[in-house]
Amino acid sequence: MTDFRGTGRIRKAWNTSIQFFRQFRTQDSKGINQQPSAAVQATSTTTVATNYKKPIILAGGIIAILAAVGIGGIQYVKANTNDYYHLYMNGTEVGTVGSPLEVGALLEQKASEAQQKTPDIPIMVESGQLTYTSTSAYKGNPDTQQTLAKLEGLLTTHAIGVEVKVNGKVIGIVKSQEAADAVLARVQSKYAPEEKTEKDSTKVRALAFSPEEEKADENTPKAGKELTDVAFVEKVETDAVSTSPSDIVSDNDMYKLLVEGTIKPTKYTVQQGDCVGCIAQKFDISPQVIYKNNKGIEDDMIKVGDVLDLTVRQPELSVRTTENLTEIVTIDPPTEVQKNDDMRVGESKLISAGVSGSKSLTYKIVKENGYLISEELVDQQVIKEAIPTVMMKGTKVILGEGTGLFSSPVSGYTVSSTFGQRWGRMHKGIDMTGSKTITAADNGVVIFAGTKNGYGNVVIIDHKNGYETLYGHLNSISVSVGDILEKGDTLGVMGNTGRSFGVHLHFEIHKDGELQNPLKYL
Repeated sequence: MTDFRGTGRIRKAWNTSIQFFRQFRTQDSKGINQQPSAAVQATSTTTVATNYKKPIILAGGIIAILAAVGIGGIQYVKANTNDYYHLYMNGTEVGTVGSPLEVGALLEQKASEAQQKTPDIPIMVESGQLTYTSTSAYKGNPDTQQTLAKLEGLLTTHAIGVEVKVNGKVIGIVKSQEAADAVLARVQSKYAPEEKTEKDSTKVRALAFSPEEEKADENTPKAGKELTDVAFVEKVETDAVSTSPSDIVSDNDMYKLLVEGTIKPTKYTVQQGDCVGCIAQKFDISPQVIYKNNKGIEDDMIKVGDVLDLTVRQPELSVRTTENLTEIVTIDPPTEVQKNDDMRVGESKLISAGVSGSKSLTYKIVKENGYLISEELVDQQVIKEAIPTVMMKGTKVILGEGTGLFSSPVSGYTVSSTFGQRWGRMHKGIDMTGSKTITAADNGVVIFAGTKNGYGNVVIIDHKNGYETLYGHLNSISVSVGDILEKGDTLGVMGNTGRSFGVHLHFEIHKDGELQNPLKYL
């Protein structure tokens, strides 16, 4: 909108010229209406022409003057007309300014001042929706300073942060999306196993090798761990929010909130029948937590009355890792047996020694926050086949020859007296009670069946392999010298004969004439 206040002068001059021109026309019309005399008539043409010429010249001059005055007025008004802007915030007028650049400079200044107070946190100046309408006026001046001062009072500042939410719960706010991503990556790396390459500087590869060896080496499974997946158990979200700078936490504090969470202190007194696994199941915690909190526990050894620390940290965020663990294990060589009818039973001969093989076992291991959840064998490959051991064993049976492996001569026995010194004398065997039927401890031939001093009724068996066994204090004997017995055959009944203090069996084992402790063989 433009306001021209100098147009009054032009209008006034125009009106004056119109009145002057009309005055001349009135005078001329009076002279024409009168009857001129004969003398005048002769010169009337010249006179009239002269009289009309004067107002025309005068009118032309006036018009020229008016044009000059008009042009000058327009130039004057134009030179004194100013352009400026009306400023609106959210549709409400704030005032007038000379240029939007002045408003922009104010906003930049406020943002800089706010940022200096918290240099590490992004700050935004909230100005709402600013709009402008242009205007112009003769000698018009905008109220820039007053408008900017009013606008400054309407401005607000706030921090821009990123909140981290776990299952919809806001855990905290960090300064940026980059900070949130870095913290979450740090949480995952806490539980993700590090991949490492083992290098043995003492091993040097030969320069000469065949392509087949190189290819085989590339295809051979290697022991180690391979991380296949890392993921959060809970739903994790990040959103940009307006907040106060005081509500923004550091990256380290956010990390602790996510990993450590809250603490739930718990003490438990061990009861009768408790075990580590039972207590863990009762409190729905991992047995590893119990071992970690109670260093004195070894091999599940706890006793009634022990006070256990079952304090468990409740992290806000859980990390599930999946990895493939490959182990290289030895394959023991199998044994192949070749029978030889010319060799006695119990004899054997090594034909060829076996060679161990190897194979790889790959397990899929799932953990949550470092604790084992599941372990599954998913693959196995034979790397090197084992070469079997070849043994030759005899099948020839010689009657009465023992195997060298003894069974108890008394079923359901109890040892009432052991081998060794007793009452100042050597006790040559063991005393046994139990079933009354006495049987041969191994295959053999009866070489004595009768009475011996101190032993009462006694049977002695030669097992034809360097071993002899003696059965004393028998109530009765059911075998004779020369009888060939097999392991488990009945030879008599338990008794109390000879130097005996109750019904029992006195049992001895001799090897190559030397006494042996029978308990070493039973």
